[in-house]
Amino acid sequence: MIEILANKISEKQSMRWINVTNAKKKEIEYLKKNFNFDLKHLRDSLGNIYAQRLKIEENKNYLFLILRFPRFDEEAQEIVASEVDCFIGKNYLITVHNRDLKDLNGLFNLCKKDKESLGNYLGQDPLHLLHAISNRSLNECFNILDAINVNISEVEEQIFSGQQEESINDIMILKHNVINFRRIMRSHRSILRKLIVNHKKFVKQTHISLYNSLIQHTIDIWDMAKNQKEMIEALEYTNDSKVSFKMNDVMKTLTIFSVIVFPLTFIASLFGMNTMKSMPLLDTPNDFWIIIGVMLTGVLITFGFFKKKGWI
Repeated sequence: MIEILANKISEKQSMRWINVTNAKKKEIEYLKKNFNFDLKHLRDSLGNIYAQRLKIEENKNYLFLILRFPRFDEEAQEIVASEVDCFIGKNYLITVHNRDLKDLNGLFNLCKKDKESLGNYLGQDPLHLLHAISNRSLNECFNILDAINVNISEVEEQIFSGQQEESINDIMILKHNVINFRRIMRSHRSILRKLIVNHKKFVKQTHISLYNSLIQHTIDIWDMAKNQKEMIEALEYTNDSKVSFKMNDVMKTLTIFSVIVFPLTFIASLFGMNTMKSMPLLDTPNDFWIIIGVMLTGVLITFGFFKKKGWI
C-alpha cells in the first residue's frame, strides 16, 4: 500500500513523504517507474525480504538507508526486528516497511489529519523528517526497556519469595528478549555516524546536531540494555544458587535419614540371614523386643550425635 503526503515549502519547492507498507511487486514497480531507483535497493525493499545488516549507500540522486528498530510482538511474546528502508532525495522521503510500525504510522497519520503537524514535520527537508521518525522510534525503545525493567523486578520478587523453579523459564525469556534487543540495536550508532560524516552531499550543518542527539539516544539505549543484561545474569546466578542450595538441603536430609536408619537395616539384615543356625539372643525369652530395643538404641545414638554436631 502506498500513501503520499505533500507540503508546499515555497512557490518552487514542495516536500513529499511517501509511506509504503508491505511492498509487493505493484509498489516496487511504482517506485521504479517514478524514481528510477537502483534495482538492488528495490529488491531489498520487497515484502518478506529483510537485509542482513544495516547499511547506507549513496546514489547519484538519493541516499538508500536501512534501519531496524526493536518491537515487542504481542502474539509471539518476544522482541523482533522491524525494518525500515528509506530512500532520501532532494525533496522527498520514502519509507518502506513490512511490519506495522505504530510510531512511524502514527506520525504519518498525524500529519495526514493535522495541517499544523504537516507543516512542522514536512516543512523543511527529508533529513529533518527522518530525524523525527527515528526519534519517535528510539523513544519507543526506551518504553520497551522500561517494560523489561518491570519484568526483571517481578522475576526478582519471584526468586526471593521461594519460586525458583517458576523463575527459570521467566529468566530465559528475559535473556532471549534482551539478546534480541541488543542484536537489533548493535549497529545504529555507527550507521548514524556514517550518515553525517560520509554523505556531505545530503547532510547540512543544521542536521549534525539533530543526528548527534540521535546518536546519544542510541548510546543511552545500549547502556540500558547492557545493564539489563548484567542484571539478568545476576538474577540467573542467584536463582541457580538458590536452586542448588535447595537441592543440597534435600540431599543432606536424605543422607542423614539413610545414616539414621542404617542401624535398623543392618541389624534387620543380620538377624534375617538363614545361613547362621545359631545367633545371639535367638530362642531366648523376649528376643524380639530385645532386638527392637537394640535397633532403636542405635537410631537414638546416631540421632543424638547428629544433633550435637548441629547437622539437624
